Amino acid sequence: MSHATHGFYLYQNSKRILDKDLMMEEKMKHIDKLFKYLFTLTLLSVLVINSSQISNAQSEILIRDTLYGQVQGYEEEGAYIWKGIPYGGDTSGENRWKAPVDPEPWNEILEANESGDIAIQASGDGVVGSEDALNLDIYRPANDAEGLPVMLFIHGGNNQTGKAEEISGSSFVQNHDAIIVSINYRLGALGFNPLEALKTGTPEENSGNYTLLDILKSLDWLANNIENFGGDSNNITVAGFSAGGRDVMAMLSSPIFEGKFQKAISFSGGLTFADESASQTVFAKAISTLVVEDGIKDSEEEAIEWLLTDDEEVRDYLMDLEADRLVSLMSNASIRMSVFPHLYTDGTVLPEDGIENTSYNNVPTILVSGTNEFSLFGRFDPYFAEAIADDSINTDESIKAQYDFINKYGGELYGLANLDEPASKLSDDANDSVYVMQIEYGTNQEVVPEEMSIFGAFHGVFVPLLDTNNQNYTALIGEDAYSSNGAQALSEGFQKYIYQFMKNGDPNDGELTEWTTYTSNEANLLVADATQDDVIFEMSQREYEYDDVLAAIEEDDSISDEEKEDLVLKVLNGRWFSYTLDKLYNNLSEFYQ
Repeated sequence: MSHATHGFYLYQNSKRILDKDLMMEEKMKHIDKLFKYLFTLTLLSVLVINSSQISNAQSEILIRDTLYGQVQGYEEEGAYIWKGIPYGGDTSGENRWKAPVDPEPWNEILEANESGDIAIQASGDGVVGSEDALNLDIYRPANDAEGLPVMLFIHGGNNQTGKAEEISGSSFVQNHDAIIVSINYRLGALGFNPLEALKTGTPEENSGNYTLLDILKSLDWLANNIENFGGDSNNITVAGFSAGGRDVMAMLSSPIFEGKFQKAISFSGGLTFADESASQTVFAKAISTLVVEDGIKDSEEEAIEWLLTDDEEVRDYLMDLEADRLVSLMSNASIRMSVFPHLYTDGTVLPEDGIENTSYNNVPTILVSGTNEFSLFGRFDPYFAEAIADDSINTDESIKAQYDFINKYGGELYGLANLDEPASKLSDDANDSVYVMQIEYGTNQEVVPEEMSIFGAFHGVFVPLLDTNNQNYTALIGEDAYSSNGAQALSEGFQKYIYQFMKNGDPNDGELTEWTTYTSNEANLLVADATQDDVIFEMSQREYEYDDVLAAIEEDDSISDEEKEDLVLKVLNGRWFSYTLDKLYNNLSEFYQ
């Protein structure tokens, strides 16, 4: 029986009782029942209306204006999220190797509740992604706060792979009134290409640093739109991991980024710039194989010579090449600039003296690195492929000793390259707000699972501290690597430092250990670690420099001289951090020369 039919029945029954002059008690009983039912119907109607109004109000909260059209996001566990918002136009076709243009406006509300396209790239599953992938994700707390500090996060992947969703800002903004924005940007030979034939555009385009132009475009988008999401367009922190961290370091010295951001964070970044002329030769060699395959030239030597000219036919050929063939080139770089050179010191986008000149963007800066930054790269280097396959890397003491050797010294050299080298140059340039952190969590076998202790404070150790929902490394380090009370306290403290820095340019809030700045006189660094039950933050100073590491390598007798030479020349060579080592062993690549 429907609500309406049931109500009418009660009414008719009550009328019949009244008409027959039944006893007053029975009359009142039925009348009371009737009014209670009608009251219930009225209450249900009000609740339905209010629920609808709340739903509509919630939808309106998630609809935000941009210069190009409205977007609607979604709410998830205390965070408002918008995904895949275009910040630049299509970079395929005639827009390949051009500065990004504005996105095409849209009229209908854009549903921003699904991941945007990632930049086309080579992966273990083949080539994935699109040439039209200049989009960003926004995370903010599910409240009505405004004027929030903003972090623009640039993902890692050697500027050849990766995606905006490397981290989610969701867990961070649930606990802090801040906005996290992460971007997709052009990668590989589409994000960087120094060949002369492509230099037919603006001076910025002719630099070949197209990735940096994408990042610049995203910052301009924030300047014009982030206030509509509750952000402060005058309080932007640029942050990046690995290649993204190197891009941040490049941005600090770039005149085109002057005034575009107020603070910077480089997670495991370091200084890696490329000579334009040497880079052209590397690119010509890589692309020459395609030229021969396509029958344009008979030999790779002829193809290289042709590709190094400014011939219009070279440009036409490059513009017509399938993107999947381009991004598959130089995919074996493995943090070697000699294989995939990028960030060219062209004199326009990046000064010829690189980071030596930070007068354009002398802003407060945080540098973060793990103790064992080389552990992942070393363990999965082809040198150890057979030992990984048969597990002898865990059972054969000789092989374990070789891995320990490259893990120790690679980690020390990588740490110096990520922290001390850039910190020294920044602080020497009158930047009195350089903060340096070394994460040691993962190095104590009594605190972390065995799986994690193999890698220690690996490249990316900070990620689950910043994004507590992150599962990027779970398969390698175990599900419980960050589950202890100490690890959770470390994450909480780490986020507090980052949040305070985003707000004020100073990571200190008076509650945690005072994080003092790095100067040319005092190489101060904050050591971050944890026990099973508590967090450890303590100020320290670096106990070694490059020469000390090189001397220790020479004196190390944990492996044979033959094994040592093999590891130095084949595994540690040519990496971002190994210039001094390669020079000592007379193993500099052509790129360095």
